[in-house]
Parts: sequence; structure tokens; C-alpha cells
Amino acid sequence: MMDEKRKVVIIGGGITGLTAAYYLQKEAREKGLPLDVKIIEASHRLGGKMQTVVRDGYIIERGPDSFLARKQSARRLAKEVGMEDKLVNNSTGKSFVLAKNRLHPMPGGSIMGIPTQIAPFITTGLFSAIGKVRAAADFVLPRSNPAKDQSLGQFFRRRLGDEVVENLIEPLLSGIYAGDIDQLSLMATFPQFYEVEQKYRSLILGMKKVTPAQPKNTGQNGKSKGIFLTFTTGLQSFAEAIETKLEPGSVLKGIKVELVTKKDKGYELKLNNGQLIFADSIVSAAPHQVLPSVFSQYEFFDILKEMPSTSVATVALAFPKEAIEKDIDGTGFVVSRKSDYTITACTWTHKKWPHTTPEGKVLLRCYVGRAGDETVVDLSDDQIIKIVLDDLNKIMNITAEPEFAVISRWKDSMPQYTVGHKQRIDTIKRHVAEELPGVFIAGSSFEGLGLPDCIDQGEAAVEKVLSYFNLHEKTKTAVK
Repeated sequence: MMDEKRKVVIIGGGITGLTAAYYLQKEAREKGLPLDVKIIEASHRLGGKMQTVVRDGYIIERGPDSFLARKQSARRLAKEVGMEDKLVNNSTGKSFVLAKNRLHPMPGGSIMGIPTQIAPFITTGLFSAIGKVRAAADFVLPRSNPAKDQSLGQFFRRRLGDEVVENLIEPLLSGIYAGDIDQLSLMATFPQFYEVEQKYRSLILGMKKVTPAQPKNTGQNGKSKGIFLTFTTGLQSFAEAIETKLEPGSVLKGIKVELVTKKDKGYELKLNNGQLIFADSIVSAAPHQVLPSVFSQYEFFDILKEMPSTSVATVALAFPKEAIEKDIDGTGFVVSRKSDYTITACTWTHKKWPHTTPEGKVLLRCYVGRAGDETVVDLSDDQIIKIVLDDLNKIMNITAEPEFAVISRWKDSMPQYTVGHKQRIDTIKRHVAEELPGVFIAGSSFEGLGLPDCIDQGEAAVEKVLSYFNLHEKTKTAVK
């Protein structure tokens, strides 16, 4: 009977691969489907960038620190693996833009930097009078000509002008993608902005119309709840919880897939320990850099060799409360690219996520590295700490050395969705469907970087595998 099972191998144990493995195994278990699902991870741990340091009462994220609450797939998976009671919203507070050597409050009503309320925009010191007048041209400019794709920078500069782009939109969007908005693809990152402009002509008026009024989302203390969620035990605990739900013996860690070869029926995977294993279907949830070598016989993957990735680092600094002489009423800031700073953003983690920091302590989490400015990531820990402290001291007056620091380097880890990205990925997926039936690609390199985006791709891969084996008719999938 076991020989009749369809063998599914998932390459990559980040959140995308974990999601696919969990839901496929759940389907097999609950619906009696003939599936044997294995997940192969090259490193010695699962979870990808979800890594948490728990130390001296602090909970410090090395990678992402949260996800958007409105995207339901992450919360749904958390409930599946018994982690829903550990979810917590961020504390709300002012956020700032560091520009012209001072912190400016984020203008109220701005959606990803696009103003939807006039008064905060008029009164902000972020832009000159000329910059504000230029942004107002959005009310009268015609729609842009229909285009397959364009850069975020080109789109926003045309609508709102250089000042709004450089002092507000660029710091926010490059913070998400660690990229150059004059290279990043509009259609692969924020196609909804293009759709709003095409429908309403004015981006400002359109965003005002399509943005729902924010409900009074309050917690037990009466304060408004933030739009982000994380786990009180850290994001790594989420990956660990998913792993505990996987079938015994189905996880292979510290093993790398070196080559996939198509056979008459299915695929042979050569592993770096010399082992050969067979798969009827493969879900590749590995970074894009892996595919051209693993599927080296297929030239259509070669275009991924040209897909850039940015190196970034996070720098968490722990202090006693009294070390911060000039405290700031807020949860963090992003940095205008034209400012003379190396850091790109800073979160006052003890304020945004109070559960992460012991009483009487301060936790600052700074970000360095972005497209075109990545050399800082290669410096020594001491050099990076000095650079970050020098930047922070320009606005905060820190009077003591940190009690400790946690520096996390992410080399070539932020895939860049440059102009034409969507078309390139669609082309690859079309070739895969034609030449590699039963192989499906997913993950942060392709259709979204955030945790819910990756979970969505893992869920979609489950649907594709079940369809490939014609198992949909026998079950209603759990991922719906």
C-alpha cells in the first residue's frame, strides 16, 4: 500500500515550505489521501528568516518582527498549530520620518506615503511649499498611459513629484523591499496603486475613496490596536510549532538538493549526502538563486541568475532606561534617503512591542543596508555598532554603551522585484508547467516577501499538488 503513495518533496524549509508541508500532510491524514510528503532544508533549522534570540528577558527578532493583521492566512495557520493565544498586536504610537536632520511626524492619513487627508499634508515640515504644490498636481494630471510595467519611482514621481517620493514614499517602500524604488516594479509590488490611478485618475482622491474608514479597534486597555501581529514568544516559536505538527521522519535538515533530474515518471533528486530520492511532485520553496543549479538542464531558469538580491543587517541594542537622555514619544522612524545617515530605519521595540523588553530597559532595533549601499553589512560588529550609535546620537542623546547588541546579517537575502518581474516569473512558470509537470515554484523570490504572502504561496502550492494528482474531487481542502 505504501508503494502506491504519491511522493511529494518540498525543497526549502522557510515559511512557504513549512506551510505547504503542513497542509499537505493534514489533507493526507484527515482525508485518507495517498500522499507521502517530505521537506528538505539545507540548513540545520526550519523557519528561514524567522529567527528569535531570547536573552536576559528580551525577545529579539533577527529577521522580520511581525506581519499585517488584515492578511488572514498567517493568523489561520497560527490557529491550526495552536499558537493563536500567543498573538499580540503592536502598540500604536507616533512614527516619524528622519529628514533634514530632524524627526518629522508621519503625516496623518498617508497610505504608503500617499496623502488622503489634506491638512496634515499642508502643515508638515517634510516638504517645501514648492514640493506641496507639485504634489497637488496629482489632482489635475491625466492618467498615465496604460503600461505593462514601470518602476515605483517613475509612477510616484509623475503623480506627486520628487520631494514627496524622496522624503516619504521612498523611505517607506524601500524599508519593505530594501530596494531602489527607481528599479522596483510597480506591478509586482503595488499594482493596486496603478489600478486606482487608472480608475479615478487622481491617486490622492482614488486612495481616499478606496481606503475604508478605520474602525475603532481597541484593546482591553482602551488604546487602539496596531495593524501588525507577532507572537509573544517570538516568530521562531511559530516555525517550531509548525514543525512539531509535521509527520515524524518527514523533515530532512542539513541536507541540500544538488540536482533534480526528470525521469519517465516523476523526478530523481540527488542530495549532497550522496543519496538519491524519488518524487512524483516537487514544491520548490527555495530562494531563486538555487533554481538554476538544481534544475541546471533547463535554461529558462537562467534568467533568475540576473535577479538581484540586497544584503541587509538588523542591529538590536539593549540599554537601561536611564541611558536614553532624550526620549522620543513614538514607536520608530524611517530615514529619508537624502539624509546623511547609514541607518535606514529604527524601531523603539520596547514601545512598539512592550512584551519584548524587561521593565526599566530599552530595546532599539536599527536597520542598515539597502540597494546601492550594502558595504556596511560586511563590517565588523564593533564597526556597525559604532556607526549605528553615531547616527542615533544625532537625535537621541544616548549616554551609555549598550548592555549588549545582537547583529544579524542577511547576505543577498532580499530579492528585488525589478521592472518586468511579473512577466519574467509568469514566463518561468509557463515553462515549468510545460516541461516539468508536477513541479511548482513558490516563495519570497516570486510573489510577495511578507510572511502572509509566503504562506499564501504555500497554500496555493498545496492546491496545485492536489490538482496535479486529481485529488480535488475527493476532498475539500483544509486551506480554504
